[in-house]
Amino acid sequence: MTTASTHPGRDLIPAERYIPELLQDWLVRLEQTEATGDVWTILVEAGRQTGLPHVDFVSASGLLNWRRTLFLRTTYDANWLMDHYRDDELRRWSYFRHHALTRLTPVVGGLEFVEDYHEVPPGRLRILAEAAERGIRSSFSVPLRQNAPPQSALITFSGDHRRAEMVEIVARHGWALHALALTGHQRYLLHFAQEFADRNRVTEKQRALLELIGLGLQDKTIAERLGVSVSAVRQRMSALCANTGVDSRAELAGLAMALGILPDPMNRPAEGDPIDHVIEMDNIGARRRTGDKVRGPED
Repeated sequence: MTTASTHPGRDLIPAERYIPELLQDWLVRLEQTEATGDVWTILVEAGRQTGLPHVDFVSASGLLNWRRTLFLRTTYDANWLMDHYRDDELRRWSYFRHHALTRLTPVVGGLEFVEDYHEVPPGRLRILAEAAERGIRSSFSVPLRQNAPPQSALITFSGDHRRAEMVEIVARHGWALHALALTGHQRYLLHFAQEFADRNRVTEKQRALLELIGLGLQDKTIAERLGVSVSAVRQRMSALCANTGVDSRAELAGLAMALGILPDPMNRPAEGDPIDHVIEMDNIGARRRTGDKVRGPED
């Protein structure tokens, strides 16, 4: 019998070793991450290992409001690009809007691949030309999704490569980079939520308030639970809204679930309720199991 092989961080069993070693290494390292910075380091190192050292990671809060950026992280000074995108017409041509918000397929981009797109306006061509001068001549972008309604994100690996070189890199490493982007995105958002309190200066008292708001309690009941006045509850709520940018009670309740302070009711039954599973079998139909009883459409 084949024995498990040692990998930094843990031992891998043979069944885990049928994927390329490079991807295997990236994924095992992602398991060990404890912060967004750790995930970012792996993404950047993966880009460098595959000859694509310029990495962009951008996430927006929803498909319909793509301008509300949750975060933007790059390996380079992107101020020049932000200056260009102050022009709404140029921003409208961004493929973050046109591709990443609606598609799942990775795309190549950059000046070397202009002919692979629909007609590109002169202003956009100037951006691509400037990017090429800065070493971002060609790129490989992976669209990403999270939650419902979905947040949209895009990870792009870029380098100073001519068309033929980039095609070869994508053929060799494209699917591994795609798998890394998908998993890295999930891991990054996990840590991003965990770091929310520190990033937005949310105190322990405010977290306790957030939980009670998420439970749907009104100010008077919350004040009784916390042993404070209604006025104090409202002051804490005002400070919480100011720190987080949230401006309604409903959004605060949603925030409590997003941070894991409260369970998502879609994923967890109410206390005391039997667990309800949907079981779907081709040619048989859907069945719903509640506790030990299986119910079909005829029930």
